[in-house]
Amino acid sequence: MLELSLLAIVALVLILPITFHRAEENLEIFLFIMGALSVTFLQLWGNEKAWSLLLIKEAVTEPLMITAAVMLVGLLVFFFRPFITGFIVKAEHKLGSKLFCFALIIFLGMISSVITAIMAAIILVEVVSALSFHRDFEIRLVVLGCFAIGLGAVLTPIGEPLSTIAVAKLRGEPFNAGFLFLLKSLGIYIIPGIIATGILGAVIEPSLKEGGAKDGLKERRKETLVSIFDRGSRVYVFIAGLVFLGAGFRPIVEKYVLKLSCPSLYWMNSVSAVMDNATLTAAEISPKMSLGQIQYILMGLLIAGVMLIPGNIPNIICAEKLGITSKEWAKAGLPLGLAAMLLYFLIFKIS
Repeated sequence: MLELSLLAIVALVLILPITFHRAEENLEIFLFIMGALSVTFLQLWGNEKAWSLLLIKEAVTEPLMITAAVMLVGLLVFFFRPFITGFIVKAEHKLGSKLFCFALIIFLGMISSVITAIMAAIILVEVVSALSFHRDFEIRLVVLGCFAIGLGAVLTPIGEPLSTIAVAKLRGEPFNAGFLFLLKSLGIYIIPGIIATGILGAVIEPSLKEGGAKDGLKERRKETLVSIFDRGSRVYVFIAGLVFLGAGFRPIVEKYVLKLSCPSLYWMNSVSAVMDNATLTAAEISPKMSLGQIQYILMGLLIAGVMLIPGNIPNIICAEKLGITSKEWAKAGLPLGLAAMLLYFLIFKIS
């Protein structure tokens, strides 16, 4: 009964956000409810006390750091927007299109683990809105920027929900994951990837600038204080729900996921293209895995997440704020994601 119930929740978590608009719009609350249900089923039909004070404490405390970072940087961007916009325009004129795009992508990728992926995405929206490039060029720039942000944000537990949950689940033995665990484990793959993405940004036909501002992307709705605090509360609920999902799905992970080979885990997570990768992290990561399995899982999730809009939080934010359609995103994201998946797989195989 327990296994059937948990597998049903897994199916709902995978399918409903894609097929049911209400679940997609309220993903944070949806995942919180699914997580609480999974822990409740484990309590009812499992062999342990699933609802413990330790779990509740973890759900209350784990979201605090990233929520605080999201709100703080959001407030800074809100109050200093005119200065930021002016600086962007001057920097682009001084550096030129190629060098500016190169520097922008690398800067956002590297800093996203400090200011969070959410705020790096909002800065990317501000930057693109201030530029006067052709729409096609700007879409490719946004996709590359989100790819770099998604990669870089994983390096610390405050960067994005995926890293927050991964570190929380690996905090005990045998990994004793601390603040720099993901940087030490994945940095050798992530940092060159960000640099390579920046190089791509410098060669994606900047001549398309001739389209002018009227054909470019513009932010559809400006940030407000209400939207900043609303985003912070949603991030808090989202991570708390992921904590519950991770605890509730443990029997499924131990029975099925732990037995999979590293390449199988890597390619299986191409599903991240259509589903937020933090949710999959909560469902898959276990301290009983080897470091190799964890690396394959996380890199598969991070890379595939760029392919389509639902794959990562920065994608969702930028697409919604700039009015990028799913078809436009896929045109740029699918070739990039598939090429990166294959390239990293070959690197893993020979390393």
